[in-house]
Amino acid sequence: MEKKKIPTAVYAEMTPNPSVMKFVVDRDLVSGLHQLEFMSAEEAKVCSPLATELFHFPFVSAVFISGTIVSVTKDESLGWEMIVMQLREYIREWLEENEHAVEDDKVALLSNYDESGNTDNKSILDPAEFITANDISVSEYDEAIVGLLNEFVRPAVEQDGGAIHFVGFKEGVVYVQLKGACAGCPSSTETLKGGIETLLISKLSEVKEVVAMS
Repeated sequence: MEKKKIPTAVYAEMTPNPSVMKFVVDRDLVSGLHQLEFMSAEEAKVCSPLATELFHFPFVSAVFISGTIVSVTKDESLGWEMIVMQLREYIREWLEENEHAVEDDKVALLSNYDESGNTDNKSILDPAEFITANDISVSEYDEAIVGLLNEFVRPAVEQDGGAIHFVGFKEGVVYVQLKGACAGCPSSTETLKGGIETLLISKLSEVKEVVAMS
């Protein structure tokens, strides 16, 4: 019996980052508030069949999935004008044949992933190592900062195909991690300082600066 296809629409949008194209799908690709960034095929294999397939394209260097959005980062070998239509059709056809772009029950394994494919060690992408190295502990302001980021920042950066994650707060400095189209974007510094920093300082007097961890 032939497998029934899932009607799916996909359209492509440029992002502020010239290396990243955003593909918007007419159904959720990942549940809840998950925002997942994959930097290699091996990492994608932990929980995302779609991201794993996208890494088969030689020009794909990263994949970010959030809500109804797939953001693809390419290398410099080809221009978007040569590949965007092919990539869009590939994503659409794959989603017509497959219900789940992400295996939700395996998402938690990403926090313990390392580049060797071992899920017993912390990932270099996990901010835990950064927190430990900089002696950052939970503060009384964390919940308020996360709430402000989710309410005012998340919707805007998600529309640009990216994400900004709260890492920690210490001595007036809010540390964040840039993902998807936000990572390496020429306008990310302006967004970070002119937008996010201004917002948090205006809402919380304890905040003096916002810094993106490297």
